[in-house]
Amino acid sequence: MSRIGRLPIDIPAGVTVSVSGQDVAVKGPKGELNLTVARPIEVKVEENQVLVSRPDDERESRALHGLTRTLINNNIIGVTQGYTKGLEVVGTGYRVAQKGTAVEFALGFSHPVLVEAPEGITLTVEGNNKLTVAGISKQAVGEAAANIRKIRKPEPYKGKGVRYAGEVVRRKAGKSGK
Repeated sequence: MSRIGRLPIDIPAGVTVSVSGQDVAVKGPKGELNLTVARPIEVKVEENQVLVSRPDDERESRALHGLTRTLINNNIIGVTQGYTKGLEVVGTGYRVAQKGTAVEFALGFSHPVLVEAPEGITLTVEGNNKLTVAGISKQAVGEAAANIRKIRKPEPYKGKGVRYAGEVVRRKAGKSGK
């Protein structure tokens, strides 16, 4: 039995979870998220708790059991607290600035890079080298942060680029003189 999948999910006050067939809708103070559960997994709401169960011990059912429970739990956390991911811009002359809902990066290219916030995501700039990506969907926040980091990944020699807050970049020694 899946150790994670069999744990019940407590529904906090102010959150409603509705199940219709394979669709699970979670509504809370910050918004609404929907999830379509894979076929063999069953989801029930009983006494202010969400229970995830599987009908058999097939390989696919076992794999999806814990995953489904975690996805539903992430949706509940998202509509109550939300998710944030921090990014840092490191390098001489590298900076970030807010332009309405979009964010403008100066990353050593010949032109500034303008990044529009995806739907459901807010981008906020603190100072000129810190950026926060926030939203209710954990997957959307992580994907938006990864796409921003992809513009200029931290390079291993000087460490310049866009990195996650707290990310440790492995540095290389570079050329050694004679």
